[in-house]
Parts: sequence; C-alpha cells; structure tokens
Amino acid sequence: MTAYVDRQTTLADQVTLTGIGVHSGKPASITLVPAEAGVGIVFTRTDQENSTEVPALWNKVSATALCTVLGDPSSEGVATVEHLMAALFGMGVDNLIVEIDGPEMPVMDGSSVAFVEAIEQIGLKRLDRGRRYLKVKKTVRVDNGTAWCELHPYHGTKFDITIDFDTPLIGRQQFSSDITPDVFRDELSRARTFGYVKDVEQLWKMGFALGSSLENSVAIAEDKVLNPEGTRWPDEFARHKALDAVGDLALAGLPILGLYRSYKGGHKMNHAILVKLFEDPSAFEIVESPAFRKVGQVDKGGIAAAAAFGPDVS
Repeated sequence: MTAYVDRQTTLADQVTLTGIGVHSGKPASITLVPAEAGVGIVFTRTDQENSTEVPALWNKVSATALCTVLGDPSSEGVATVEHLMAALFGMGVDNLIVEIDGPEMPVMDGSSVAFVEAIEQIGLKRLDRGRRYLKVKKTVRVDNGTAWCELHPYHGTKFDITIDFDTPLIGRQQFSSDITPDVFRDELSRARTFGYVKDVEQLWKMGFALGSSLENSVAIAEDKVLNPEGTRWPDEFARHKALDAVGDLALAGLPILGLYRSYKGGHKMNHAILVKLFEDPSAFEIVESPAFRKVGQVDKGGIAAAAAFGPDVS
C-alpha cells in the first residue's frame, strides 16, 4: 500500500553531486537547493547569465529520444532528467530547485541510487502546506503499433511495466509494484540504463552515448552482458524501464494516485500518456491529503496547461 504524506516536503539542506553526461560525455554538476511549498521541481542553468527557470512539467518536454529533455536544448534546456525525477518522486520530494552547470544531468552510475543516497543523507523537511495529489478518475490509453500504455484509477500509486525484446538475454520481463520510498530505494533505484554495443557507433554519429561506459551502463553484446559484475537483478532491464517511467510520470507535476501500465513503452510513450490525460479534464482531479479532499482542477497556468508537444513528438 502506498505511504501517503500529509505535508509537502523539500530537502533539509542543499547538496551537490558531480559526474558526466551520458550523452554529451562532458563533466556535469548539480546542486539540489531546498524550495518553499508550492514551488514544485524547477531546473535552472548556472552556466548562463540570463537562464530561465524550467519547471519539471510534462508540457515543458521538448524531446524524448533516448532520454527526456526539458526546455529548449539550445538555451535553458536540460537533458536526461528522468533518473533524478524518479528519485524525487520515489522518495517523496515535492519542492526543489535543481541548479545545473550545463545542458545535461550527470548520469552517475546509470541509475538513481546516488540521488537517493543524497536525499537520505540530507533528509527531508516537512513544509506548512498540505500535499496535493493527481487522482486518476478514468482510464486513458495510448497505442503505438504493438506498444501501449494506460493510466487507471487505483487506490495508491502503482507501476506495472512490461518489456519485450527480441533477444534471449532480455526477452519478456515485467516489474509491478506499488511505489513507496522503501520500494523505490530497494527495488528500483539501483537499476541501470542499458544498451547494445552494436548500436554505439550509430549513436555516436547522432551525438548520443558519448559518455557511456561500463561504469554507467549495462552493455550488451551478442546476448551477453559485458560488465564484469553482470546485472544487479536478473530483470534489471525491466526495473530500469520502470525507474524511467516513474521519472517521466513525475512530470505530471504532482504525485499520481493511479496505476500506470505499459507494454514496450519508453520515454515517448510515458510522455504521451500525460498528454492524453491532460487533454481530458474529466479523467483526473486534484486532491489533498490526508483525507484526499478535492481541491479542483488546475488552470491554464498550472500542471494541466495546454500541451507544448503532442503524443507523436519524439
């Protein structure tokens, strides 16, 4: 059962993490700065004199190819936000300013565990305002060939993610669980991103995976894992896709009360389901803990603002 929180939260203090961007291959540093109630999660570039703050919201997504990008990549945009967003969602952080010194988040070890450890080390601060949730009221679905995803009404927060790869090493795998801080930390946070060695040269030509290595990715070649330590779970691939889904759906702007199911999904489908949800105001409502009192729909300037990109944008 999902553990509900009655008050909004932020971090008790600021913390800095450094690494490299998995796609850019360049050094990257972020500082997580506590924020007041109602701020939400906001990214700001410290390498630009007049950087515009970019809210971590679905209608700010500009690209979903291999990672999730917020804002304009040529100016204030930030790439590969999903692993941090998953950690914030999973560990119950509602309000935070993310200061970043470049266009891409540090990939750390390819999972969310470094962010989770930082959050647990610093601790959370409860704020003097009730926590709000986005409650799914009716099922919405997106199809894309054989792939599909759905949001269903549910009494908690649950992710049910199935992948199906045409390789014996991965094949069909499923991760399904209610998401609580304990579940996220123990069952998802350490699941790493993965990729095929045969695709690396093409990705390099496209400007992706320039910082990818065995230190931050599970590398697959001819149906075997090249990392000396192997995988962290037999189904680490499905767990990482679930981690990505948690991070992408955190861009709803509020914790979701609902069940998210996907088959052969990814960043594009995860974004598409939020677009689909917010297209129909009758499909959701905003409620406040602890009794989940309805507080109404958000206006055009809030989390349900008109989509900047439709479901087919990648």
